[in-house]
Amino acid sequence: MGLFFYYRRIHVYKVENIPKDKPILFLSNHQNALLDALLIATTSGRFSYFLTRASVFTKPIVIKLLRSLQMLPVYRIRDGWSNLTNNNPIFESCTELLKNNEAVVIFPEGSHNLKRTVRPLSKGFTRIVFDTLEKYPKTELQLVSVGLNFESATAYGDSCSIFYGKAISAKKYITEDRNQSVVDLKEDIHDEISKLTTHIESEGYEDTLNTLKALNADFLNPKAVNACIKNDFNECGFMKTKRLSVIKTFLKFVLIINLIVPFAIWKLLIQPKIIEEEFIGTFRFAVGISLVPMWILAVIMLLASMVSFQLAMMYLFFVLGLSLLTVKT
Repeated sequence: MGLFFYYRRIHVYKVENIPKDKPILFLSNHQNALLDALLIATTSGRFSYFLTRASVFTKPIVIKLLRSLQMLPVYRIRDGWSNLTNNNPIFESCTELLKNNEAVVIFPEGSHNLKRTVRPLSKGFTRIVFDTLEKYPKTELQLVSVGLNFESATAYGDSCSIFYGKAISAKKYITEDRNQSVVDLKEDIHDEISKLTTHIESEGYEDTLNTLKALNADFLNPKAVNACIKNDFNECGFMKTKRLSVIKTFLKFVLIINLIVPFAIWKLLIQPKIIEEEFIGTFRFAVGISLVPMWILAVIMLLASMVSFQLAMMYLFFVLGLSLLTVKT
């Protein structure tokens, strides 16, 4: 429900590619921090466990919360070589989950970044794949690539599209040369993800991105965008729907007035402290599903006690309708 009120549109494609009765390792690009995980969790149709960077597992209450959301900490080289051994029990947990036909989500790029490109993949996910098949060779492990696409990841009322790739049997990568198998697996998954999301090469990235924006590129349609880049921007034919900017600006202003306290907390206290822009959407969403309902409830209680219950209900339906109009317009 929170995602429905936060995003203008959420398009989900090829969800039928996801097996319902086999263990799955979802492998996705990573742009938008926690929102990436939430979108997969709410659209894939599988109850999943998520490998999450260990640096966010800080305070005991945070650890308890993240664990309750099926999140497992994974350490990266940047967290220190000495910490990498802490991944051993986590990877073993993943192996046991997959043996039991569960689903695990991992972002193999190893970090998030708003750039519209698929970065080189780390080999941590390959260890999970080969360790699982080595320990439980009869496991029908399936690899499903995921492409997450955003119009403007840091904007309120953004739209997104999620593309699920065809399930690939992990057993096809079992050979006598494990090192070569790791290389092949990484290359294939990188290629698969690159087809499901916009992939702009690092060389000339800014020029390519600016050209696509000038062409009014529809970044929710990665197949068309990637074809446009490949064809040197000829015959792209993008047809993005234009928004009613004046009406949206007015609706947003009225909504801010009605949600002035949570908006002020967001603008004055929370947003200025966000260092990585990839977290802007995540923290805005967190405010939207916590402080905003609390504020609306407080106003309803105040109106009901001081004026009338009918007026309180009228305010509730008004602010909910206004929120939807602002986001969906």
